[in-house]
Amino acid sequence: MAMTTLSQQRRQRVNLGGWSGRVIAGVVLLVFVLFFVIPIVWLLLAVTKSSKALILDNPFALGSWADFTANWNQLFGFQDGAVTTWIGNSALYAVGALVITLLVSIPAGYALALTEFRLRKALLILTLVVMLIPSTALVLPIFLELNTVGLIGSPLSVILPMSFFPFGVYLTYIYFSTSVPRDLLAAARIDGCSEFQVFTRIALPLAAPIVALVAFFSFVQNWNNFFLPFVMLPSSDGYPVQVGLTSLLASTPAFNPSSAGSDSVQLPTLALATIVSILPVLIVFLFSQRFLVTGMTAGGTKE
Repeated sequence: MAMTTLSQQRRQRVNLGGWSGRVIAGVVLLVFVLFFVIPIVWLLLAVTKSSKALILDNPFALGSWADFTANWNQLFGFQDGAVTTWIGNSALYAVGALVITLLVSIPAGYALALTEFRLRKALLILTLVVMLIPSTALVLPIFLELNTVGLIGSPLSVILPMSFFPFGVYLTYIYFSTSVPRDLLAAARIDGCSEFQVFTRIALPLAAPIVALVAFFSFVQNWNNFFLPFVMLPSSDGYPVQVGLTSLLASTPAFNPSSAGSDSVQLPTLALATIVSILPVLIVFLFSQRFLVTGMTAGGTKE
């Protein structure tokens, strides 16, 4: 009888613990919804309203297709299509820097992980140290260097600094150090492959997940970069979309009363511009999430 009572008490404690765990999980989920999901829902609904409806109507009421079309036309008609130019600039800068990043980071990580050369450890330590330096702290010396060679205002003044991605080198180093069997590479060398062939035919195909991961992180960082192109590009014709948003913000009467005029932007249009600016990152994430999950777990076990 005593044993039965004791087992019942244990089951009650387990049930109580499971119930309290579900309550805590529910509270955390509710906080997440309140602070993250609700603002996103409001933002998505705001683009379907007029400026007056955005202020007077229910915050979570759906607007109309006509208002959405008007906001779309106002956004892409701003300054004779400046937004389209900014999006094209962002794509040029992000993709151009991404290509250089992959061409440099992947071989560099491979060399640090699987080859022996002088100053190898010092170079790895330097890579880790540079990773800790905020990128904004490097903008001023980079500006002075590029100004010396006359590149300020050109696409290269943005693409070249963006392509400097030590985090990608370190990710690749970790992967090649832990997930690529050295015996497989040695067998390829015995079969007559040169070091370049070992890298391109054996190591690189095996590293497809980590290449995708480095590419995603690099693209997101490049697309969202604001301070570097803001400093390097004096003309709005060269702005990426993240910097161009400041022009839209300055042309919104709600934030800048002196901007009221024929080229002013209303709040729903500004909300639409925000969504348009992050849409490419969301699309890239949706199409690459399978490779991202594989890349994030790569290197978790050592062969």
